Amino acid sequence: MLENTSLSVAASSVGRMEIRIDSAVLTEAVAWAARVLPARSPMPVLGGLLLEAADGRLRVSGLDHEASARVEVEADTTSGGRVLVLGRRLLDICKVLPRGYAELAVEDARLSVTSGDARFGLSLLPLDDYPAAPALPEVRGLVDGDAFASAVAQVAVAAGRDGSLPVLTGIRLALDGTAVTLAATDRYRYAVRTLEWKPEGGADPESADVVVPARRLTEIARSLAGAGPARLALDSGSIGFESGGMRTTTRLLEGRLPRHDKLFALGDHALAVTERAPLTEAVKRVAVVAEGDSPVQLTFTASGVHLQAGYEDDVASQHLRGSLGGTDSMTVAFNPGYLLDALTSLDTREVRFHLLGPGQRALLTDAEDPAHRHLLMSVKPLV
Repeated sequence: MLENTSLSVAASSVGRMEIRIDSAVLTEAVAWAARVLPARSPMPVLGGLLLEAADGRLRVSGLDHEASARVEVEADTTSGGRVLVLGRRLLDICKVLPRGYAELAVEDARLSVTSGDARFGLSLLPLDDYPAAPALPEVRGLVDGDAFASAVAQVAVAAGRDGSLPVLTGIRLALDGTAVTLAATDRYRYAVRTLEWKPEGGADPESADVVVPARRLTEIARSLAGAGPARLALDSGSIGFESGGMRTTTRLLEGRLPRHDKLFALGDHALAVTERAPLTEAVKRVAVVAEGDSPVQLTFTASGVHLQAGYEDDVASQHLRGSLGGTDSMTVAFNPGYLLDALTSLDTREVRFHLLGPGQRALLTDAEDPAHRHLLMSVKPLV
């Protein structure tokens, strides 16, 4: 994607809009903008993508009531203009275009898309009914795209899926000095990740603490991976990101997540350490006999960890190397899905279990990066 520039296309101009563009570049741009389109909407035009061509560039924009996305790419613009077409239909077309160049042109109130011997026609939607895209909020500073994408993925696994509690479906994003804290919880687990960022102008910004829809933030973060520095913009109602030719905004969720400070302060506890990858595979292995709410039990000792799952005749177990300090042995049990989410979100050779005891909080941390922490509620061990 290319650096963002302004396109000088008259607001009411349809024009002939004749352009030539690499089909792969077109597909990527349309897919980026189409991700914000609503599945259903009482306003048909919100299912549209706005295409604007001028000065050797094509801008593709989409929006709904909650989010907006815009991307600019290079194109040979024989004739400029702007048109609105059904976004998902255009994306379906782009996905099957032959490799090479595609030509887009407005002919008889339709947009034609031609590539090789393939030709498609799309009806135009009324531009006058299309709402204006929201402006980018105030830019606060820069985040590294790769680091931000990794951090969001690490906490998003703990976000809730229950729409009856909207705030729990979000990710907390807090700015404090040069640190960004991301956090998510569904009341049964709580993930926190801290990373550095660069405030605008090098000065400490005003602190902020907001909740962003987890699904939207995850999509945005994925697109920022590999894009280099990204501008983070924020105001009281929305958050935005801009990197290269990509710009996106999304509305914030109302409310606040429960604070994690006291939950993560365990006091006196046992500390168990084991290798993360073998433990992950072992949990997957023994969990095949764990039906319904059946947990996976871990018994830590000074020399290792013993995993067990299942009841009566359908049982599985495995022993791994590890260590335990603070007590002779400790048995805890977890929902296997939650435990696997926590383990796979970590990116380290060893994982540390900070344990209070059966049925109590357990904190999983990266042995090499204390900025990432994942809290789980343990459940009643197997009888």
